[in-house]
Amino acid sequence: MTVEIVSTLAAIDSAQWNRLAGGNPFLRHEFLHALHETGCACEKTGWAPRYLVAFEKKRLAGAMPLYVKSHSRGEYVFDWAWADAYERHGLEYYPKLLSAIPFTPVTGPRILAASDDVAESLAASVLDVARDSDASSLHCLFPPQEQAARLAGKGMMLRHGVQFHWVNPGAGVADFDQYLALMNHNKRKKIKQERRRVREAGITFRWLEGEAITDDDWAFFARCYTRTYREHHNTPYLNLDFFRRIGKTMPENLLLIVAERNGNAIAASFNVHGANHLYGRYWGAIEHHPMLHFETCYYQVIEYCIARGVAVFEGGAQGEHKMARGLMPVQTTSAHWLAQPQFAKAVEAFLIREKKGVEHYIDELHEHTPFSQLHVIPYS
Repeated sequence: MTVEIVSTLAAIDSAQWNRLAGGNPFLRHEFLHALHETGCACEKTGWAPRYLVAFEKKRLAGAMPLYVKSHSRGEYVFDWAWADAYERHGLEYYPKLLSAIPFTPVTGPRILAASDDVAESLAASVLDVARDSDASSLHCLFPPQEQAARLAGKGMMLRHGVQFHWVNPGAGVADFDQYLALMNHNKRKKIKQERRRVREAGITFRWLEGEAITDDDWAFFARCYTRTYREHHNTPYLNLDFFRRIGKTMPENLLLIVAERNGNAIAASFNVHGANHLYGRYWGAIEHHPMLHFETCYYQVIEYCIARGVAVFEGGAQGEHKMARGLMPVQTTSAHWLAQPQFAKAVEAFLIREKKGVEHYIDELHEHTPFSQLHVIPYS
């Protein structure tokens, strides 16, 4: 087996790559390559691809998405305080190495491997790359627990966070009204009021799946998405070329929920399909209406999941407000290595304290479940 670094996926066979990705939509060759080719995640934007790949007899046997980062934007695991501490002590925090999916806070494999031996080799190799580079640190964001444990065994420190996911109650819940019946009276009443306000504004919805999403639909969504970022005085991470490209290369993984009033589109949310998961990613609107965000991004998506039998809906990063809509707290994990020993020791002590705080926070959130005590919906 040979391990090397490549700066583009163009030379990697997409079928071999996707076989290792195991159906995860964000790890598909088409998704990652589109991010790079459309200028969203590239050296110019501070995401210089340096993929770690392993070959056995010229066949791709393993890979890790890896980037040289010149900033910490678009990661959703926040290390701004670490960067600030480095700067205050006259040290350079950037560049750093990052194994993650750009702009995508979704748990999934970061070590793609055909065998356990290959996985072990990649986990060791990525740390060797970090030690031999001029990077201050190495970060692996949102790996599954078993991969986080593997990296911890190589010397990386684990950090924990919280997201909010919706779990399909399954049998006995055939529509949204039956889902609401699982909630306590106050939460059920509030959701009904919120949905009624949207209906009374004359707003209706269309679910657009896969190839039913037209170029005009993508153009409208990109307009909404860009407007949302501009309203928050931020630069959007993605562009219309990216949405158009994945709309052509991986339509089966895509869902747009479009809100309309008087026959005109006024808002949309962009969602991505996994094997049995739906991931809420972005939204935007060109008209303001009370509760439109909740309807477009949560209630319509939950209706869709119930209708299509989707097991889990992941609502993205952060947001305690999601609990009132039935999304419950789930712990996430990341792995970190810092080259500077004194800073590594200080961060390790901080992470121990932070972990206890996260565990306490999750326990406290579960005490405020929106569901009736007769209807506890576990996350598995």
